[in-house]
Amino acid sequence: MHTSPTPLPGGTWTLGDSAVTRFGYGAMQLAGPWVMGPPADHNGALEVLHAVVDGGITHIDTSDAYGPRVTNELIREALHPYPESLFIATKVGANRDAQGGWPTARRPEDLRRQVEGNLKALGVEVLDLVNMRMGDAEGPQPGSLAEAFGTLAELQRDGLIRHLGVSNVTEEQVAEARGIAPIVCVQNMYNLAHRQDDDLIDRLAADGIAYVPFFPLGGFTPLQSEALSAVAARLGATPMSVALAWLLRRSPNILLIPGTSSAAHLRENIAGAGLALSEEDTAELDGIGR
Repeated sequence: MHTSPTPLPGGTWTLGDSAVTRFGYGAMQLAGPWVMGPPADHNGALEVLHAVVDGGITHIDTSDAYGPRVTNELIREALHPYPESLFIATKVGANRDAQGGWPTARRPEDLRRQVEGNLKALGVEVLDLVNMRMGDAEGPQPGSLAEAFGTLAELQRDGLIRHLGVSNVTEEQVAEARGIAPIVCVQNMYNLAHRQDDDLIDRLAADGIAYVPFFPLGGFTPLQSEALSAVAARLGATPMSVALAWLLRRSPNILLIPGTSSAAHLRENIAGAGLALSEEDTAELDGIGR
C-alpha cells in the first residue's frame, strides 16, 4: 500500500463519488517532444509515476492522444493493477496526425473508438472520468456539443464511463452539457494571468463541480509578472510555487494537475503548492489577471 508521509497541499475534493487529492498530476509531459512518441528516459517516466502514487496523489490526468497512447501505456506499466484510491481522468475529442497536430475527432464513431482505445491502453473495463474536449488550439469556440457529449452519455449508460466532464468550453457549452447529463468537472485554461473563468469557477463551486485548470503555470510561455516576482522574492520562493499556491487558495473546487517528467520537479511542485500566502500576498496576486 502506498501512503503519503505528509498531507498534500489543498486537502481533498469529492470528484463524482471519489475523494481525490486537490493536488494531482498531469501526464502529458511523459510523452516525447511535442507530446509525440516515447519519452527519452523510459525508466525516468516510470519513476515519476511511482513518485506520484508514493507521494499520496490520487488524481492523474491523461489522454490516449498523448503520444498517442504513450502516456496511458506508461501509466499501465508503472501502476497496474491500480491502487483502489487512484482516480484516472482522460479526455477525448482529438486525434494526432503525422505532423504532431491535433485534428478534431468528435463524430460518434470517433468518440467510441477513442473511449475503447483509452480502456485498452489503461487496462481497465471502465474509465473513471472522460472529459469531452471542445474548441481548438486557440481556445474554446462557440457551437453545440450536444451530439458529441450525448455520445459520451450513451457510453456512460453502457457502463464504460463512470463520470463525465467537459474541457476547453464556453459557459454556454457547460450549461448545454449539464442539460444532457451530470458533469463532475470543467477543464479549461486558467491561471494567474488568464482569469476569464472567474465567475464560472464560483458558480461551479456552489454546485459541487470541480474546476481543473490546464496550463496552471502558463503553458509553453511561463507566467511572467512583476507582481508575481515581487511576491515570490518576498517569500523566498519561485514564481511557479506562488502561482500554484494561489490556485489552491483561489477556490476549494480547483484541482491542480501540473505536469512534469522529473520526480524531483514533482516534489518541488508539491512543496511549492503548500506555500502559505498572506492576505497581502493574495491581494497583490489577484490584481495580475484583473
